[in-house]
Amino acid sequence: MTPERQTLVGYRLQRARETLEEASILLEAGHANACVNRLYYACFYAVSALLLTRGISTSKHGYVRALLHQDYVKTGHIPEEMGKHFDLLFNSRHKGDYEDLIVFEADIVRPWFEPTESFIDHIAGLIAREMQ
Repeated sequence: MTPERQTLVGYRLQRARETLEEASILLEAGHANACVNRLYYACFYAVSALLLTRGISTSKHGYVRALLHQDYVKTGHIPEEMGKHFDLLFNSRHKGDYEDLIVFEADIVRPWFEPTESFIDHIAGLIAREMQ
């Protein structure tokens, strides 16, 4: 892997962690819908970093989701439960961003933080192995 690609992978993983922090700030400020958006993007950035270790770079959310399931969940590299969590955030973010009258409640969203952090940590471990 080129040094440039390694730098970009590291940046995207760092961006995932920063975005998770943003989600927490937004939830505490009473912005649950924006929090859902940031939780999803935290996972999206992590998966984007992982895919980049294989030379794949895309901004197409559906394609990232498909590759996550095809190359990592179905092969057992990512637990099915984590794949389902990504799907929950993917669908929730889409509803919150594009559908009318969708209001997420903090009590529903707050429990999504732990699995999101676990997802990012798991991806970081996969990246570390890919970069060795």
